[in-house]
Amino acid sequence: MRIGELSRRTGVSVPTVKFYVREGLLPAGELTSPNQASYGEAHVQRLRLIRALLDVGGLSVANIREVIVEVDDPERPVHKLLGTVASGLVPRYAREPGAGIEEARKQVAELIAARGWRANPGSPASEALAVALAAVEEAGHGTFVEVLDVYADAAEQVARADLEYVARNVEREKLVESVVVGTVIGDAIFSALRRLAQTDTSDRMYGQAT
Repeated sequence: MRIGELSRRTGVSVPTVKFYVREGLLPAGELTSPNQASYGEAHVQRLRLIRALLDVGGLSVANIREVIVEVDDPERPVHKLLGTVASGLVPRYAREPGAGIEEARKQVAELIAARGWRANPGSPASEALAVALAAVEEAGHGTFVEVLDVYADAAEQVARADLEYVARNVEREKLVESVVVGTVIGDAIFSALRRLAQTDTSDRMYGQAT
C-alpha cells in the first residue's frame, strides 16, 4: 500500500508517518520508485503500537524508541520488555528527599521483602508508592499504612488478571500494546469500580439502604 492508504487505515497523518520514520520508530517503506514506497501490514501494526504508547500511555518519543528497540530484539526476554513498558507508564514525582520520603522508601522496601515480590525497591513504581506514603504521613494520616497489605492483596489479584490477559497475545508488539492499554485503561476501570464499591460500602455502614 502507498503512504496515503497507510494514513487512511491508521488515522495517522502522512507528515506524522514520515516523522515516525525519521525518528526511527517506524521502518521505512520499501522503495518501488525514486519517489514512492510501499508499506505492509507490519507498518500498520507498528503504527498501532506507537499510537498506543503515545496517546494511551503518554510515553515520550525517547521512551517509545527504547520500547521499539526491545520489541525488535528477539533475544530480549519478554519480562524485561514488559518491564521497560511498565516503567514508562509510572508517574514521576518531583520531590526533595527528606525524612518523610526516606522513611516511606524504607516502608516500601520492607513491604516488597515481606511479600516476597520480585521487584526492585528502587524502581519507578516503588518510588511512586513511597511518594504517596510520604504524602499521607504529611497529611496526618500515617496510620493509613495499616491497610497497605489489603491493597497489596488486591494488587496481586489484579496483576495476575492483567498478565493472564497479556499472555493471550503471541506477537511481541501485541504484548506491549495490551500492557499499555490494559494498564492505563485498567487503572481507570479499577478506580471507577473502587468508587462504586465505596459508595455501596458507605451506604451499608453509615447510610440508609434504599
